[in-house]
Amino acid sequence: MSTIISEELSATTLLRFATAGSVDDGKSTLVGRLLHDSKSILTDQLEAVERASAGRGQDAPDLALLTDGLRAEREQGITIDVAYRYFATPRRRFILADTPGHVQYTRNMVTGASTAELTVILVDARNGVVEQTRRHAAIAALLRVPHVVLAVNKMDLVEYRESVFAAIAEEFTAYASELGVPEVTAIPISALAGDNVVDASANMDWYGGPTFLEHLETVPVSHDLAHCHARLPVQYVIRPQTAEHPDYRGYAGQIAAGTFHVGEAVTVLPSGRTSTISGIDLLGVPVDAAWTTQSVTVLLADDIDISRGDLIVPTKDAPATTQDVEATVCHVADQPLTVGHRVLIKHGTRTVKAIVKDIPSRLTLDDLSLHPHPGQLVANDIGRVKIRTAEPLPVDSYADSRRTGSFILIDPADGTTLTAGMVGESFASPEPVKDEPDDDGWDF
Repeated sequence: MSTIISEELSATTLLRFATAGSVDDGKSTLVGRLLHDSKSILTDQLEAVERASAGRGQDAPDLALLTDGLRAEREQGITIDVAYRYFATPRRRFILADTPGHVQYTRNMVTGASTAELTVILVDARNGVVEQTRRHAAIAALLRVPHVVLAVNKMDLVEYRESVFAAIAEEFTAYASELGVPEVTAIPISALAGDNVVDASANMDWYGGPTFLEHLETVPVSHDLAHCHARLPVQYVIRPQTAEHPDYRGYAGQIAAGTFHVGEAVTVLPSGRTSTISGIDLLGVPVDAAWTTQSVTVLLADDIDISRGDLIVPTKDAPATTQDVEATVCHVADQPLTVGHRVLIKHGTRTVKAIVKDIPSRLTLDDLSLHPHPGQLVANDIGRVKIRTAEPLPVDSYADSRRTGSFILIDPADGTTLTAGMVGESFASPEPVKDEPDDDGWDF
């Protein structure tokens, strides 16, 4: 039975990807073209776009309207919010995050790309690599996105010249390599005309690579679990205490990374108590193993104190617990983040009190320059912070695990999300922090 469930769950793979680009690079048009040509939109949706386009005096449907849903977006012809679209082909399922390109919406791109396994960065073939292109590449590198696609758009406006595409691809790939981006695939397209989006272009016979959709369907999805650190944040403790299950005690949650096996020795953090997995329930059926993104209930051989917020990990691969967290963060709130700021830190399913002990530097993505000790971070700023928590947290480096190496800072007064953080080093080098006592009782 466990084999049958595993095969059914892995029959199709899911790819999460985000799009980014400068203003008027044709990002929303590309997404609309992709949905249209892959037959992933309903008839009434297309009719609504046709009516809206006709009302604006356009002869052909403006496919960008499929994703630009806000009235302000349609009026200005830009993307402001992150638009999520779900579609599928016979080969793969997709979750697409169409993110805004404006610098004042950097936080929106960070939000959209934070869970992406692939980022599409659009470039206008007429303009080439611009400041915003470098900014988007830096964010993709910062978020450790495994795959980056450089979509050189509007090739029809440069007469489909190979030399234009080659020069842009070479410049971008060189810059991305400096940032540590592991993989860049460059594809020449025309979103408006549909060249190389879903169907191969007859106007660019010099290009022998995959179309945009073909690449999305075949790019390796990061579900190779052999090298992942297995992590299960406990969301809920299940104790039915019924006549049928009088002694059942299971720990439910979504596996954040890696694979768990029945019989495996595990440690519960932050307590450090150890036990052995005696069973794994998936969709109510016992299985021998479970892996990343599956929601499971784990049963242990010993009755130990476990509650929501604890982390179950293999004993042989347990992370260290710490109260001092160093991270790169993107500030997403309008309220500034300052040194001494009292916050809540949410890591996995655990939330504890914390204090911002220092902000060693702020990073300028345009040229990757560091501004030491800015004192505060305002909306859309990216910088280094040092945080002291009230209780130990079992954190991984973000470079090793994007799920258990990330966290958010929350305003304890109203629950507002302040900052998104990535534990460990980025391409910025922080300075040593000076620990000074706090007079308000938040010095941990």
